[in-house]
Amino acid sequence: MPKSSRAQIDEDEKKVILEIQKNSKDSIDNIAKHCGFSRQKVWRIIKRLEKDRTIWGYTAIVDEDKRGLKDYIVLIKRTNQPLTEKLADTIVVRQLEDLVPHRDVKIENSFYVHGIYDWIITFSASDIRQAKKFCEIIQKIYQGYIKDLFLLENMFSVKKQGITNPEVTKLKEFI
Repeated sequence: MPKSSRAQIDEDEKKVILEIQKNSKDSIDNIAKHCGFSRQKVWRIIKRLEKDRTIWGYTAIVDEDKRGLKDYIVLIKRTNQPLTEKLADTIVVRQLEDLVPHRDVKIENSFYVHGIYDWIITFSASDIRQAKKFCEIIQKIYQGYIKDLFLLENMFSVKKQGITNPEVTKLKEFI
Protein backbone atom coordinates (compact mmCIF):
# COMPACT_ATOMS: atom_id res chain seq x y z
CA MET A 1 0.00 0.00 0.00
CA PRO A 2 1.54 3.38 -0.96
CA LYS A 3 2.30 5.92 1.70
CA SER A 4 -0.17 8.75 2.04
CA SER A 5 0.80 12.20 0.85
CA ARG A 6 1.49 14.88 3.43
CA ALA A 7 -1.68 16.66 2.32
CA GLN A 8 -3.76 13.51 2.92
CA ILE A 9 -2.15 12.92 6.33
CA ASP A 10 -2.93 16.53 7.29
CA GLU A 11 -6.53 16.09 6.15
CA ASP A 12 -6.92 12.87 8.14
CA GLU A 13 -5.45 14.54 11.24
CA LYS A 14 -7.92 17.43 10.88
CA LYS A 15 -10.86 15.00 10.79
CA VAL A 16 -9.66 13.24 13.94
CA ILE A 17 -8.98 16.54 15.74
CA LEU A 18 -12.46 17.83 14.91
CA GLU A 19 -14.03 14.67 16.32
CA ILE A 20 -11.93 14.85 19.49
CA GLN A 21 -12.88 18.50 19.94
CA LYS A 22 -16.56 17.57 19.73
CA ASN A 23 -16.16 15.01 22.51
CA SER A 24 -12.71 14.08 23.79
CA LYS A 25 -14.29 11.32 25.92
CA ASP A 26 -15.68 9.54 22.89
CA SER A 27 -14.27 6.08 22.20
CA ILE A 28 -11.69 5.52 19.50
CA ASP A 29 -14.22 3.23 17.81
CA ASN A 30 -16.80 6.04 17.56
CA ILE A 31 -14.21 8.56 16.40
CA ALA A 32 -13.08 6.08 13.73
CA LYS A 33 -16.69 5.52 12.65
CA HIS A 34 -17.35 9.28 12.32
CA CYS A 35 -14.12 9.79 10.35
CA GLY A 36 -14.56 6.71 8.17
CA PHE A 37 -11.22 5.30 9.37
CA SER A 38 -10.14 2.11 11.06
CA ARG A 39 -9.73 2.06 14.82
CA GLN A 40 -5.99 1.44 14.42
CA LYS A 41 -5.57 4.42 12.09
CA VAL A 42 -7.32 6.75 14.55
CA TRP A 43 -5.25 5.40 17.45
CA ARG A 44 -2.00 5.99 15.47
CA ILE A 45 -3.08 9.51 14.49
CA ILE A 46 -3.98 10.42 18.08
CA LYS A 47 -0.71 9.02 19.46
CA ARG A 48 1.29 10.94 16.81
CA LEU A 49 -0.59 14.17 17.58
CA GLU A 50 0.00 13.70 21.32
CA LYS A 51 3.69 12.91 20.79
CA ASP A 52 4.34 16.04 18.70
CA ARG A 53 2.15 18.05 21.11
CA THR A 54 -0.39 19.10 18.52
CA ILE A 55 -2.77 17.74 21.15
CA TRP A 56 -1.44 18.86 24.52
CA GLY A 57 -4.36 18.19 26.78
CA TYR A 58 -7.94 17.13 27.24
CA THR A 59 -10.53 18.89 29.35
CA ALA A 60 -14.09 18.73 30.57
CA ILE A 61 -16.34 21.70 29.95
CA VAL A 62 -17.93 22.61 33.25
CA ASP A 63 -20.86 24.87 34.07
CA GLU A 64 -19.10 26.92 36.76
CA ASP A 65 -22.39 28.51 37.81
CA LYS A 66 -23.65 25.09 38.96
CA ARG A 67 -20.51 24.81 41.09
CA GLY A 68 -21.18 28.20 42.69
CA LEU A 69 -18.47 29.96 40.69
CA LYS A 70 -18.46 32.87 38.26
CA ASP A 71 -16.31 33.29 35.16
CA TYR A 72 -14.14 36.38 34.74
CA ILE A 73 -11.86 37.87 32.11
CA VAL A 74 -8.89 40.13 32.79
CA LEU A 75 -7.55 42.33 30.00
CA ILE A 76 -4.03 43.59 30.64
CA LYS A 77 -2.15 46.37 28.85
CA ARG A 78 1.59 46.46 29.57
CA THR A 79 3.76 49.50 29.99
CA ASN A 80 6.73 49.97 27.66
CA GLN A 81 9.14 48.99 30.42
CA PRO A 82 11.12 45.90 29.33
CA LEU A 83 10.63 42.82 31.51
CA THR A 84 13.52 41.71 33.68
CA GLU A 85 14.87 38.20 33.10
CA LYS A 86 13.54 37.18 36.52
CA LEU A 87 10.03 38.45 35.77
CA ALA A 88 10.00 36.76 32.35
CA ASP A 89 10.99 33.50 34.07
CA THR A 90 8.17 34.02 36.59
CA ILE A 91 5.68 34.28 33.71
CA VAL A 92 7.05 31.24 31.90
CA VAL A 93 7.00 28.97 34.97
CA ARG A 94 3.52 30.27 35.82
CA GLN A 95 4.35 31.38 39.35
CA LEU A 96 1.07 33.31 39.33
CA GLU A 97 -0.79 29.99 39.29
CA ASP A 98 1.02 28.95 42.48
CA LEU A 99 -0.70 31.82 44.31
CA VAL A 100 -4.16 30.95 43.01
CA PRO A 101 -5.16 28.03 45.29
CA HIS A 102 -4.96 30.37 48.26
CA ARG A 103 -7.44 32.75 46.64
CA ASP A 104 -10.25 30.42 45.56
CA VAL A 105 -9.46 31.23 41.92
CA LYS A 106 -8.93 28.82 39.04
CA ILE A 107 -7.16 30.08 35.91
CA GLU A 108 -8.82 28.67 32.81
CA ASN A 109 -6.89 30.37 30.01
CA SER A 110 -3.94 32.70 29.69
CA PHE A 111 -3.12 34.31 26.35
CA TYR A 112 -0.32 36.60 25.22
CA VAL A 113 -1.98 38.58 22.42
CA HIS A 114 -1.34 41.27 19.82
CA GLY A 115 -3.71 44.21 19.75
CA ILE A 116 -5.03 46.81 22.17
CA TYR A 117 -4.25 44.51 25.10
CA ASP A 118 -1.18 42.38 25.66
CA TRP A 119 -2.50 39.64 27.90
CA ILE A 120 -5.87 38.02 28.51
CA ILE A 121 -6.59 35.74 31.44
CA THR A 122 -9.88 33.91 31.95
CA PHE A 123 -10.60 32.42 35.34
CA SER A 124 -13.34 31.36 37.70
CA ALA A 125 -13.83 32.60 41.25
CA SER A 126 -16.49 32.31 43.94
CA ASP A 127 -17.46 35.98 43.69
CA ILE A 128 -16.38 39.43 42.52
CA ARG A 129 -14.41 40.04 45.73
CA GLN A 130 -12.17 37.05 45.04
CA ALA A 131 -11.82 38.14 41.41
CA LYS A 132 -10.74 41.62 42.50
CA LYS A 133 -8.26 40.18 45.01
CA PHE A 134 -6.78 38.09 42.21
CA CYS A 135 -6.42 41.24 40.08
CA GLU A 136 -4.69 42.98 42.99
CA ILE A 137 -2.19 40.10 43.17
CA ILE A 138 -1.49 40.47 39.45
CA GLN A 139 -0.95 44.22 39.83
CA LYS A 140 1.35 43.70 42.81
CA ILE A 141 3.48 41.01 41.15
CA TYR A 142 3.81 42.99 37.92
CA GLN A 143 3.96 46.45 39.48
CA GLY A 144 5.43 48.95 37.03
CA TYR A 145 4.74 46.68 34.08
CA ILE A 146 0.95 47.04 33.88
CA LYS A 147 -0.50 50.19 32.36
CA ASP A 148 -4.17 49.15 32.53
CA LEU A 149 -6.03 46.16 33.91
CA PHE A 150 -9.72 45.61 33.23
CA LEU A 151 -11.86 43.01 34.97
CA LEU A 152 -14.94 41.69 33.20
CA GLU A 153 -17.55 39.27 34.52
CA ASN A 154 -18.79 36.72 32.01
CA MET A 155 -22.57 36.87 32.29
CA PHE A 156 -23.32 33.84 30.10
CA SER A 157 -21.19 31.37 28.14
CA VAL A 158 -22.77 30.67 24.77
CA LYS A 159 -19.89 28.44 23.70
CA LYS A 160 -16.83 26.99 25.46
CA GLN A 161 -14.04 25.08 23.75
CA GLY A 162 -16.18 25.00 20.60
CA ILE A 163 -19.11 23.34 22.40
CA THR A 164 -22.44 25.16 22.54
CA ASN A 165 -23.89 25.53 26.03
CA PRO A 166 -26.71 22.96 26.39
CA GLU A 167 -28.74 25.63 28.20
CA VAL A 168 -28.20 28.30 25.51
CA THR A 169 -31.91 29.25 25.57
CA LYS A 170 -31.28 30.82 29.00
CA LEU A 171 -29.32 33.52 27.17
CA LYS A 172 -32.66 35.26 26.62
CA GLU A 173 -32.67 36.12 30.33
CA PHE A 174 -29.55 38.23 29.82
CA ILE A 175 -30.30 40.03 26.54
